[in-house]
Amino acid sequence: MDPILPKAYLIGLIGLLFLIAILVGRQLLKVRNDEVELIRLEKGGAASSKEAAELYDLASVQLRKRLYPQATSTLRKAIKQLKDEPNEAKALIENALGFSLAAQEDFKSAITHYRSAIKAKADYPVALNNLAFAQERISQSDEAIRLYKEVLSFEPKNKTALRQLQKLENQKSIDSKKDDKSIGF
Repeated sequence: MDPILPKAYLIGLIGLLFLIAILVGRQLLKVRNDEVELIRLEKGGAASSKEAAELYDLASVQLRKRLYPQATSTLRKAIKQLKDEPNEAKALIENALGFSLAAQEDFKSAITHYRSAIKAKADYPVALNNLAFAQERISQSDEAIRLYKEVLSFEPKNKTALRQLQKLENQKSIDSKKDDKSIGF
């Protein structure tokens, strides 16, 4: 009798453990790199910098580490330092600040910054998606649907907009059916 089943089991188990080790190793490297970058930026004085780009870099690391209050403070400083920066830089910083505020569930303030990002760069699908999400969270689903459709006018294959639009339209359809039944139709 050939013991192929135990051999296959061991090979499968070793393969699975190898895959898990690779995934955990990648995550550890990513976290370590963020830690090193954060330390480098803080020691380099990025927090007290007068350069919007350095402040944005610091805030980006803080966002990846989910240090949202610190990122919010850093991004507010970066906005104050925007002088002769191009509109695209202003849009990036405003969008990042909106994201940081939304992560803290301050959606009304986030909406203000997403709108500023869109004002700086009208065809900015990430900011439009973020604005739509924030509108959705404050129960303005009609506005969110309009914004997701606007994203799709720029990027017809935008997965986030397609998925969220479908979800909102399905929810709206379900809600309208509930309303019809409650009226007696």
